Amino acid sequence: MKAAARKKGPGVFARLADLYERMSAAYAHTAAQAGLSCQDCDRNCCVSYFQHHTYVEWSYLWRGMNELSAAQRDEYLNRARNVVQQYRFALNAGVQPTVMCPLNDDGLCGLYRHRLMICRLHGTRNTMMLPNGERRVFTGCFRFADNVKELPEAQIPALDRTELYRELVQLEMEFAGPRLRVLPRVNMTLAEMLVQGPPSMR
Repeated sequence: MKAAARKKGPGVFARLADLYERMSAAYAHTAAQAGLSCQDCDRNCCVSYFQHHTYVEWSYLWRGMNELSAAQRDEYLNRARNVVQQYRFALNAGVQPTVMCPLNDDGLCGLYRHRLMICRLHGTRNTMMLPNGERRVFTGCFRFADNVKELPEAQIPALDRTELYRELVQLEMEFAGPRLRVLPRVNMTLAEMLVQGPPSMR
């Protein structure tokens, strides 16, 4: 008798998309509790300097890029090259870069479904428990801090990143496999991920 076929579960990208949706929902809940809105903010995450750290997110971003028309993809890549150049000028001058994300189209993300973790979680107060038991607290953006400044510390809404991060780490380990131990560490801005192209896993 033949053994029953093993049921195959959702792929890594499908589970990443589900994780992203839950990140967005957790953020929306925390932001609503604090009355936080990014509307008309000239210091929002789209002009913030973020570095990202996973091959699975980098690859998923490029999955979104490859779903675009060639013309739109080229437009974003040209913007990304310009952004990377501006980053270099700022960093060489000892200044924190403040440059619009190359995927921003008049305030809207051109790859909204594929945007990265930090793009989904930045702004609200965040907490995270490290493997060594240390608890880290990220205070949130200036608008969030202003909205909650009258609240006692214990009543300030906060998004716990811990389990979300653990899931992302598991997906990264599954996506990269044993090669993760020898691959260069990812430490790149979104613009750099676009300029460099899809990651090589060799």
